[in-house]
Amino acid sequence: MAPKGGTFFFLLIVACAALAIPPDGMPKNKRDFRDMAKKLMRKCQTKGYPAPEIMQLKTVFNNNDLPMTDINSEQSGTLLPTFLNVLHSVSTDEELTTKMWNFKNLPTMLKLMRNSSVASACYMQAFVAPLCWATLTSRSENNMTSDEYDTLLSAAKPALRNMPFNLPTDVGRRQNLKKMMKVLMEVYDAMSKDQRTRVVRWVKEQITQKYFNCTMRPPSDPRSMLMKRCKPLLEWLNLEALTMMGPYISCLATKDVDTSPKEQLCEFFRSAQFTSAMNMTSKINPSLGMKFLQKFQECFRGKKEFAENVDKLGILACHFSAAPDLTPDISRKLLSELNSCDDFSNPKIKQLKMTLVKSVMSNTNSTEALGKLGISVALLSPKQLSEIPDEPLKELLKNVGSTVQWTRGQQRTLSKKLLCNNRSLHDCWKSGALMRSLPHYLQSVAGGLPSSVLKNIKNILLDKEGLSNMCMQMTKGQLMAMLQGPLGQMVPSEMMRKLSGRLLQRLSLNKLDKANISLDQVVSETWSQPQVGWAARKLFATKEKERVGYFKNVTLEEMNNIPTYLLLHLPPRKVGDLPDSVCPVLLEKIEEANLSSLPHRSPSRPALTKRALLCLAEGPDLSGLTNETVSKLGPLLCELQPFQLLQMAPDVLNFSLQEMASCQHIPQRHRADIIQLVVQTFGDPSNWTAETMETLGPLLLLDDNATSALPYKPWMKDVLYFLKSGMRPSKALGKKIFDLTTTTSNAASTRNDDEEVTVALIEELGIDNVYWNPAQLSQMSDTTFLATLETLGAVSNWGAEQLAVLSKKAIEVLGPVSQMTESEVIQMRCITRGFSNADLEKLPFSLDTLEEIAKCGWKDPQMEAVWKGVTSYSNLRVQQLDAADMVALSQFICGLNSSEFGQLNVAAFKDAVGSMDGVQCSYKFAQQLKNLAVSAFGKPNTWTEAQVSELGNIIAGLDSAELASLDPAVFSFISKFCIQHILHWAALSVTQLKALGPDNAAMVTSEQRASLSDEQLTALESALTGSPDQTRQSGHSGTPSLNIEGISALIKPFLLLFMGFLLL
Repeated sequence: MAPKGGTFFFLLIVACAALAIPPDGMPKNKRDFRDMAKKLMRKCQTKGYPAPEIMQLKTVFNNNDLPMTDINSEQSGTLLPTFLNVLHSVSTDEELTTKMWNFKNLPTMLKLMRNSSVASACYMQAFVAPLCWATLTSRSENNMTSDEYDTLLSAAKPALRNMPFNLPTDVGRRQNLKKMMKVLMEVYDAMSKDQRTRVVRWVKEQITQKYFNCTMRPPSDPRSMLMKRCKPLLEWLNLEALTMMGPYISCLATKDVDTSPKEQLCEFFRSAQFTSAMNMTSKINPSLGMKFLQKFQECFRGKKEFAENVDKLGILACHFSAAPDLTPDISRKLLSELNSCDDFSNPKIKQLKMTLVKSVMSNTNSTEALGKLGISVALLSPKQLSEIPDEPLKELLKNVGSTVQWTRGQQRTLSKKLLCNNRSLHDCWKSGALMRSLPHYLQSVAGGLPSSVLKNIKNILLDKEGLSNMCMQMTKGQLMAMLQGPLGQMVPSEMMRKLSGRLLQRLSLNKLDKANISLDQVVSETWSQPQVGWAARKLFATKEKERVGYFKNVTLEEMNNIPTYLLLHLPPRKVGDLPDSVCPVLLEKIEEANLSSLPHRSPSRPALTKRALLCLAEGPDLSGLTNETVSKLGPLLCELQPFQLLQMAPDVLNFSLQEMASCQHIPQRHRADIIQLVVQTFGDPSNWTAETMETLGPLLLLDDNATSALPYKPWMKDVLYFLKSGMRPSKALGKKIFDLTTTTSNAASTRNDDEEVTVALIEELGIDNVYWNPAQLSQMSDTTFLATLETLGAVSNWGAEQLAVLSKKAIEVLGPVSQMTESEVIQMRCITRGFSNADLEKLPFSLDTLEEIAKCGWKDPQMEAVWKGVTSYSNLRVQQLDAADMVALSQFICGLNSSEFGQLNVAAFKDAVGSMDGVQCSYKFAQQLKNLAVSAFGKPNTWTEAQVSELGNIIAGLDSAELASLDPAVFSFISKFCIQHILHWAALSVTQLKALGPDNAAMVTSEQRASLSDEQLTALESALTGSPDQTRQSGHSGTPSLNIEGISALIKPFLLLFMGFLLL
């Protein structure tokens, strides 16, 4: 009887470890093959499939129906023992004879697998898929039949989604190329940008060889000598090539498009294949998009014929800005094509959508037109929505469901109109009209309901996904109100099982402590950083209790069972202790990891990077790394130091820098040298093409001086908008975009300071409106101000003079402060900071409003005035504040006086503090918050990393003794924005200073440094440059040594195998 359970499964997933010397047609890189099989088999385990029975394996691997002409006496019967051998082996040193495998056996075996159960076939296919792909990529297909090729290609598909990407040098027949591309289209979504680009280069070479009998390879490539070189202007991108490439056309170079014959390109544009290709593509770079769009327009005679074909544009519509006069019906079709566009990567798209919506709504039957808008209904203003009759509006909401991303203003309007007959939501709630279940069709606009209402809604019965969709656009205060109100009856453990996404993130560490949960079953990547830190600390402590020095001798199976997002939090010393034997699992987890749950300043980042490099390279020298091995670093590639990049081969460095352009975070201390590397490798940015800027721009934009020096080129603004949508805001980038938008010629000096501030410009610029000078803002018309009030109010960093102009304009347009409504205050948002303290006390601020204006740069006296305004308008007292109220109060908690701080509910504060969004008070108020934190969490010397992360800037309120008492381990978890507000630096020990980590150490100001002794300064410099950590000796690499443990590991599988056969 075959062994069952986890041991059997685990031995199975390391099956491919035995493939040490590959026979002809098998993978040359045994580690890649082994890792691939393990990945695929783990997916079988995730689906709950049991391992296959021995008899099933015998049926497939030793079947008598295999053609005897293909099996000699040495090969006969080797497949089953081989499979069992690798199945029961944990050694990487087993060898197979080169005569073991004959690809002719594969098709027959695959047919037999189809007769197996789904569960059993899953594991066998996981073993065979990499072999099939290796056969296809290393053996000439000319000696295969068409059926054999099709069978192998179909079976290899699972491997294509995971294994290092090796494409066949020669596919043989033309028909095989088409078949191969069809399969590659099926895995298009799963591919990285680099893999897609490699497919394009490969298929281009295959097409020129098979169809034009020439090569595009550079003269330096020895293979180019075997075939004549293609002519530079070869029109290789014909209709057949375009159809064959499908969605991969989105990765072409712009110059490739010019090699497509016009007639055939136009025929492709009109075909269903083009529509299908565009539907599979979610993003296309501006330069290529504009090139395709230009070619598309040239295929039609005049604007009218082009307009009639806009429904064929697909993703190309996202690069369309100026709409001709279109009929309502054609406008609707174009709107439909624009649905997938990212408005942030091209602000003109939103303006185009608004124009088209106006055209659609010009239809005499507005109710019918409303139904045709679909998700574009989100482009209607709150005022327009309020004017739509209730019944058509309800029907519309039922149809669009949660697919529409409403603005806060739209959500408030819809909730007020459909729930309260246009009465105030607060009045409606007080009257009891909302003390009932929320209608299903209104759940998509629940973000428009005040927290006070959400706390009292009963009976929200949604599944996990539905609840997640309902809460998608809620503020943190509203989410906390949901946890207190309709979901408040759940015990913490039930919340853990039933909640997800943003709602789950609002659970405090206090509630997590009360939930008796299994971390490896419940924890998910949607948790917040403090939550994941807490869970990781708890899990690691549990493991260390199971076995002393757990991570020094952790097994592959144990390592695999630790969720990746928890493993990332492993302390540096324990990362250094990991044995070489777990390198395959470690690298697999790192390659697919999401580092968003790991703070940028965490010392685990450099520790994991170093350990991963030791797994990949034979020692500290990185010159032997390839593009494939670098890819195994996943997001940790972003943590590499410049000197490490310089050790790489030139082509690998080139590849690595292009990959790093997609990094979400690059350590501050590395940026200058990396940008210098980029310039040395790719030349002066002033000479870059649009395509080079699209590829490497994110790295260049890390430097403000380089950003400011960018030249004024016709394509520059579109590319910068494209890049900005995936980056954190930068003052230099914002100023550059502002200049490019408001400049009328190619020189910055000719920018017109008298430029009229129009609605179109304001809507296009968004938060970059901050660069208008006060004089320009003062010339804005009242109509323009009113039409763009929400956009202007969203700018958080207005200067004092700009605010003076805007607040004055607000009074001129809206009337006296005392007569302003809550709706108008919500629209003004950050502009309200321009009013006097006396006026701030008069404004109708609700708690929900405060959360939306918390990041506007308020000063202490202003926050005190706003708090007074809130208590007056909402008739609120500090003793009444619960956790949801404190979260909504956010930054304005700094406006409470010392007496009010003493009246806050400590238990509510404990639940709220992790969601209070980095409250930053002056030292006087930070001390008050610190006292609350001590009451809630105990003395500072007991605070954990997760608690320090959750407390945020409150740490700045600690006195010298309290700072000195903090555990050094928590220092890298102190918010970097908190660092400059800490006063008592002289109280810190050398160990504490070293533990700050590079990012936090870089935030220490010159004034703070002045208070440090020479010894402390040395420690700070050590933290800044990255102090030496506990690492292995230079001999420590990814290759395990054969010590006593290694010999034991080698012998053990043979004993197990022997015992297994005895039990058969």
